[in-house]
Amino acid sequence: MKEKTTFYCSACGYETSRWQGQCPSCRAWNTLVEAPAAPKAVEKARPIRRAMPRKLTELDDRDELRFSTGIRELDRVLGGGAVRGSIVLFGGAPGIGKSTLLLQACAGMSPGESILYVTGEESERQLKMRAQRLSVTREDLHVLAGTDINDVIAAIEDLSPDIVIIDSVQTVYDPSLNTAPGSVGQVKQCAMEIMQLAKSSGFTAFVVGHVNKEGAIAGPKVLEHMVDCVLYFEGDGSLSYRILRAEKNRFGSTNEIGVFEMCREGLREVPNPSEVMLAGRPAGVPGTCVACVMEGSRPILAEVQALLTPTVFTGARRTSNGFDYNRLYLLLAVLEKRGGMNVNACDAYMNVVGGLTLDEPAADLAACLAIASSFRDVPLPDKLAAVGEVGLTGEIRSVQALDQRLSEIARLGFSQCVIPARIRGELKAPKGLELIYVKTLREAVEKTL
Repeated sequence: MKEKTTFYCSACGYETSRWQGQCPSCRAWNTLVEAPAAPKAVEKARPIRRAMPRKLTELDDRDELRFSTGIRELDRVLGGGAVRGSIVLFGGAPGIGKSTLLLQACAGMSPGESILYVTGEESERQLKMRAQRLSVTREDLHVLAGTDINDVIAAIEDLSPDIVIIDSVQTVYDPSLNTAPGSVGQVKQCAMEIMQLAKSSGFTAFVVGHVNKEGAIAGPKVLEHMVDCVLYFEGDGSLSYRILRAEKNRFGSTNEIGVFEMCREGLREVPNPSEVMLAGRPAGVPGTCVACVMEGSRPILAEVQALLTPTVFTGARRTSNGFDYNRLYLLLAVLEKRGGMNVNACDAYMNVVGGLTLDEPAADLAACLAIASSFRDVPLPDKLAAVGEVGLTGEIRSVQALDQRLSEIARLGFSQCVIPARIRGELKAPKGLELIYVKTLREAVEKTL
C-alpha cells in the first residue's frame, strides 16, 4: 500500500495532504514542501520510568541562581541578570547588533565563567577580527565554527561550559533529518536538543534567531514557547540608538527596556535615555512637545514632532514614525471635532526623535499639543512637557506613575507640565515645576498656545 504524502509550510508549519501554490494558513506563496516520510513504527518494550511525580510542598522553592552579564542594560531587561539553566532567544533585523552585544557580554562576565561561542554564520577568523575591534580578550572563551548539532553537543559535553552562545539557530542542522537547515523541522529539533541539554547540564544558552519580513522570529512559533526569555533588538539602521525589549520573560518583567548606542567600539550603554533623546532639541520652533512615557520602572522623556501643511490632494496624507499610525488618525479626529481645528484639510506628519516608539496613551496630550502648535504655527514654551491620555470626547484622563514622571521631568530642568485636572490635590509638585491642570483638550490648547 502506497504511503500517504504530506506537505508542510516552511514559513508557518501548516500541514496538509495535498500541495497548493498558496499556504491556506499564512497566505504565503510557494512555501509548501513535501514532508519526509515518517519511519515505520517499530514495536519496542516500554521504557523504564525515570520521572516520578512529587508533591508541590516538597519542591525546592529557593530563588533562581542569577549572574551578571557585565552589561547593566542587558541585566535590566533580563530581570536582574541571566538565570542558570535558562535559554534566551535573541531576535532582531540583520546588522542591528545582536552578535556584537553577545560578544561584548562575553568580555563582561565574571572570569570564572567558561563560555562556548558557536558561530554558524561567520568563520573563526571573522569572529577573531570582531573580537579585536571590540577589545574582547578572554582565556576561557572557546569558539566553534560549525553547524552540525552533533558537533555542538560533543563540544558542550567535552568543555562543560557555563554559558553557550548559538549564532544562529537557523544555521544549525541535524543530519538525521532530510530537510534543509533553517526549515521548520530543523529549527524545532535543534532548539529542542539545546534546551534539553541546558536544563539537564545547568548551563545558560543564548540563542540568536533570524527575523522575517514582519519582524517576528523566523521558524516555528513553538520556538518562542520553548525558551525562557525572548528578547528583541530594535532600532533604525540609519540611527545610532538601539533598544532591547523583552517579549517574554519567565524570570522577570517584560516591560523593561535597555538602550544602547552603536559606536565604532561597539555598543555603548545609555544609562540616562531621556538626556539622549532630548539632545539637540530646537528652541522656539512650532510643532514640538516633550512627552514622558514609562518603560517598565523607568520614566523616559521623548520629543514628539508634528508638521502640518495644507494638502494639495483630494485626501490628506498622514505619515507617522515612532507613533502608532491609527492613534494619529484618532487624535486628528478629536482635534477636528473637539479642538476646533480644521486639521483634515492638512497633510499631517509625526515623528518621535531618537528612534523610540511611543505606544503608551500617556503621550496623547503631547502629540496633540505638537499638532496644534504646528497648525497655528506658534511654538510651545521650551521648558514645557505634557502627560495625559486623550479621550474621544476631548477629555484629558490620568495615567499611572504620574509622580515618577513628574520627578523625571523636573530633574531634567523643565519648569511646566500639563497634566489632567482630576488628580488635583492627589500629588505634590516637585520643586521648581509648575503644574498646569486641564480638563479638556481645548483647554490645554488655550492655556499653552
